Amino acid sequence: MAKTLKERDAEVIWHPYTQMKVWPEAIGITKGEGVYLIDEEGNQYLDAIASWWVNLHGHSHPYIAQRVSEQLIQLEHCIFAGFTHEPAVQLAERLLPLLPGQMKKVFYSDNGSTAVEVALKMAYQYWQNKGIDRKRIIALEGAYHGDTVGAMSVSARSLFTKKFDPLLFDVSFIPFPTEENCIASLKQILEKNDTAAIILEPLIQGSAGMRMYGAEALEEIITVCKQHDCLVIADEVMTGFGRTGTLFACDQLTKAEPDIICLSKGLTGGTLPLGVTTCTQDIYDAFLGDDGMTTLYHGHSFTANPIACTAALASLDLSLKDECIENIRRISDLHRTFLQTAKQHEKVLDARQCGTIIALELNTGNATSYLNQQRNFIYRFFLERKILMRPLGNIIYILPPYCITNEELSFIYEQIQALLEVI
Repeated sequence: MAKTLKERDAEVIWHPYTQMKVWPEAIGITKGEGVYLIDEEGNQYLDAIASWWVNLHGHSHPYIAQRVSEQLIQLEHCIFAGFTHEPAVQLAERLLPLLPGQMKKVFYSDNGSTAVEVALKMAYQYWQNKGIDRKRIIALEGAYHGDTVGAMSVSARSLFTKKFDPLLFDVSFIPFPTEENCIASLKQILEKNDTAAIILEPLIQGSAGMRMYGAEALEEIITVCKQHDCLVIADEVMTGFGRTGTLFACDQLTKAEPDIICLSKGLTGGTLPLGVTTCTQDIYDAFLGDDGMTTLYHGHSFTANPIACTAALASLDLSLKDECIENIRRISDLHRTFLQTAKQHEKVLDARQCGTIIALELNTGNATSYLNQQRNFIYRFFLERKILMRPLGNIIYILPPYCITNEELSFIYEQIQALLEVI
């Protein structure tokens, strides 16, 4: 008898974020359709987390698939040093006017971590090119910006970074924006006049447990940074393209604005890897010179891949449709109603929402932690009910594709309520 996909996988694959001794088998998925992932036995799993927060419009969306297939027979790859192509130029032309702030240039890479690496290099070298000694980077406590070394450096020191802490560069961390001493700590650091940039996840820290803070706090942080000539990097890798209720999280600011923005995840609707780092004209101009010394020496083999750029253009088409905007509003409203009920339950320590994202912090009898002892029980509980939920320890969250129906959301809510009775 032929081996199953699950069996073959166990022989040759090492999965991310997985203790392979505890989880030696992976569910073999053969098809994606709308909000469902379908395994080799025909089981349908309702994808409540948009497959690691990337899938905006549903799996195997026919419009994106059609656009990608057309591009495949037109141009599949092109070196992006000294050459260009229509999908890359068109995507930049369409993205820049939509972004918060005064974004004027796009630098392409291939995922969220690399988009952050590019941003850090831009900010650091910007000051060097101007002949000014500013090298400090500031980040928020609890931050997560990716798994490459630079991205880990500006992320919280945690189980994600612990084994690599000796490799990471020094970063000044300030308290989470809801803490009273956040601004005071920020000002104290900035008064040293040696800070190159601050990097932050606007409105919500994802991997830290879907920790949320208001636009007013974000605005105050950015305003203080601007008063001290500190560049602001907005890591919108997760928050971009409607997740927070607005197209971008920084759209909720009224006066302050970032200097650099990082995008990935939903950029292509979850279809292909692609990263984007955008910046102001002032930052770009600082890299212009008559010799190579001011050049930004960074690139990737798949920089601005034409197929990925085409997927992003197709996803953007869908994101700007009235139907998608209405779906974002509908999901946000349904979440808000459910939270009013859920937060009353004795097993819920905290319930919070930011646009299409809701999170419940559960009382499991153990401290809130990514390694909370109930994490595996919670994960299996939802899998048995054919729902893909990937809890952050004892914190569960919903971050669905925008095409999810009211009935499908209601089913997820019902199963959460069932979990609260047995946890």
